[in-house]
Amino acid sequence: QGQLVESGGGLVQAGDSLRLSCTASGRSFSSYAMAWFRQAPGKEREFVAAISWSGGSTSYADAVKGRFTISRDNAKNTVYLQMNSLKPEDTAAYYCAGRVWGTAFTDEIEYDHWGQGTQVTVSS
Repeated sequence: QGQLVESGGGLVQAGDSLRLSCTASGRSFSSYAMAWFRQAPGKEREFVAAISWSGGSTSYADAVKGRFTISRDNAKNTVYLQMNSLKPEDTAAYYCAGRVWGTAFTDEIEYDHWGQGTQVTVSS
């Protein structure tokens, strides 16, 4: 697996929706577990959502459960994060991460491939 490139970030109002995409180069994407993390200014990076290599298992942070959905399209080498009912506290840089095989790990130490991030800003 090569690079991970995030897209889809932007400036939205509270209550709006956004869909982030993370596209991977390379042929082995279907064997990678993928995740989204985020980092707000002055805060540590935190887990948002993860999906196993098979897509059969997902995990979510409590703060986003019920509002965010992670999914993957292996034919497009892409993992998505659908974010609904956005709140100002969702404002952060969002990072895509990947690792070979594995389940929907929530700890960033489990991931060894990272994207550069995409900014999401939610105004009140």
